[in-house]
Amino acid sequence: MSARWVLHLDMDAFFAASEQLTRPTLRDRPVLVGGLGPRAVVAGASYQARVFGARSAMPMGQARRLCPHAVVLPARFTLYKELSSRVMAVLADASPVLEPVSIDEAFLEPPALAGASAADVERFGMRLRADVRAATGLPASVGAGSGKQPAKIASELAKPDGLRVVAPDVEREVLGPLPVRSLWGVGPVAEAGLRKLGVHTIGELAAMDLREVHGLLGTAIGTELHRLARGIDERPVAPRGAAKQVSAETTFDIDLTAMAAVHDAVARMTEAAHRRLVASGRAARTVTVKVRSADFTTSSRSETAGIASTDLGALTAVAQRLARTAVPEGGVRLIGVSLAGLTDDPPPALFEPAPEAAPAAPVEFADPAPEHDAPAERPWQAGDDLAHAEHGHGWVQGAGHGRITVRFETRSTGPGRARTFAADDPALRRADPLASLA
Repeated sequence: MSARWVLHLDMDAFFAASEQLTRPTLRDRPVLVGGLGPRAVVAGASYQARVFGARSAMPMGQARRLCPHAVVLPARFTLYKELSSRVMAVLADASPVLEPVSIDEAFLEPPALAGASAADVERFGMRLRADVRAATGLPASVGAGSGKQPAKIASELAKPDGLRVVAPDVEREVLGPLPVRSLWGVGPVAEAGLRKLGVHTIGELAAMDLREVHGLLGTAIGTELHRLARGIDERPVAPRGAAKQVSAETTFDIDLTAMAAVHDAVARMTEAAHRRLVASGRAARTVTVKVRSADFTTSSRSETAGIASTDLGALTAVAQRLARTAVPEGGVRLIGVSLAGLTDDPPPALFEPAPEAAPAAPVEFADPAPEHDAPAERPWQAGDDLAHAEHGHGWVQGAGHGRITVRFETRSTGPGRARTFAADDPALRRADPLASLA
């Protein structure tokens, strides 16, 4: 049988690297991407910030304490999606067998590499990384192995901006000393259980008796992890199916205590989920509202209709009605809305609002808060993209006291000059983040 080669490509510190690409002043500086509120988390951290211990999913306050000189920027998902689409286009050209895992990583199994030597795979990986950099300007790490698990681990070993090919004959030698947590499916609980048995590495797990693994982790999970530890991974690389739901949620900096505020937040979340629904070309039958209270108690309510539709007004009415029964005593910390039961070719109708959801006098809600990338009547904030009639595209480095400092630069300009303006200067206007790619 021909040797199987699976590749895993992972964009290095993707969100932060995208900011450094389009804002050249930041290229060698620590960058944190995420919110600034008291409950904000880090969405991305540059390698310069990681040196100080900052990591993705860490509370932003903790990351800023670890790296107080980091530049903190809001996420620009419009930019990240565009760069991701360019990456996936390169991968699709390189291999018809492609499995995107997230916005910044994917598996591929090029038919041309079936039975290839490790040297051939290395040359392929070098070309792939070069093509991604040419298309995006961003670094990527590539790992290759006999299956998805070895390839994923190899790409981690290659970081940052590297290539690692793990041939089958050295697979156990490479994987064996690594922490058992490196395997898919080994979380904190499984790791703690294995540690009690003196199992700390992948090699030690591979050497365990299968019956002992079953006793600790169960038959199904234990068998799978034992196989992966021994380098046996026959899972196919295949395109992922369409999402089963679309959703949106937010955690509030200050707990919501008024039902009007809850209704307003539910409307915003429903609208955000609805945009994803429409973009997917499908309709929803089920609306689910999730509410997390100030004491972290989570409750959810769902309603399913017989007919699917994309009617935003009806979806919002149902979500708000569900929220009224889900809101607990005290404050609301988080609200999420998901739309499921997705179907293609939607008919026009969905839920008929219950009488209590459609009173004679319409319920008044505050205007939805604007998206970060959308034009809006709000003060300038650090990280905003803008354009000036004379100086071109730039981004806000700081704002306050009626003034803003703007750094005028894009991907191609190199580090730009900073200038200060009155916040209401008519020559300034909000701009599309994609203009920073020029």
